[in-house]
Amino acid sequence: MDTPDGAVAAGRPAGPRRRGRPRSPEAEKAILAAALDLFAERGPDALGIEQVAARAGVGKATIYRRWRGKEDMLLDAVGSLGSQLPVPQGRSVRADLIAILDWICREASDPRRARLFALLQDEGAGYPRLLARYLETVVEPRREVVASVLRRGVATGELRENTDIDAAALLLNGAVLASMSGQTQADARYARRLVEELMRGLAAR
Repeated sequence: MDTPDGAVAAGRPAGPRRRGRPRSPEAEKAILAAALDLFAERGPDALGIEQVAARAGVGKATIYRRWRGKEDMLLDAVGSLGSQLPVPQGRSVRADLIAILDWICREASDPRRARLFALLQDEGAGYPRLLARYLETVVEPRREVVASVLRRGVATGELRENTDIDAAALLLNGAVLASMSGQTQADARYARRLVEELMRGLAAR
């Protein structure tokens, strides 16, 4: 019969083994920020784990303890771009849409975000998971919060009953995405212009 180990022999159940050092949230944040910076500067093909480690001030082993490879790391980096959207206040459709679009435009004016968006469009065929993650964590939440305001506007009678919610939400978000490709400047005035033009066509008579 095999001799039991010390813990079992002493009548104590053997607990789970602790594997490696605990993860540092600060190190992970630094890695993701470095990955996004290098992605924006060089694109995904020219980005390497060693470069990210050097920029983040960590060893390559620290990265490989968290991710199997470059694309998995970039998936989390792109996912970290999602941020808390402003909560509609319910005062009016026009006021809420202007507040939301102003916030989205201010984010879109960040050069790194604009560059990342352009690269994801260009490299989407080669990195479909990255583009899908961007759409899931950045584009879709924005579209949904705009759509929720539009749906409320229809319910309260501020907008026409036959308003095409999906098309209107896509028009607003698409106009902001177009600004990220350098076609126009995204700022507070641009946000107000977008909303005013939309309301001109959708407001109940």
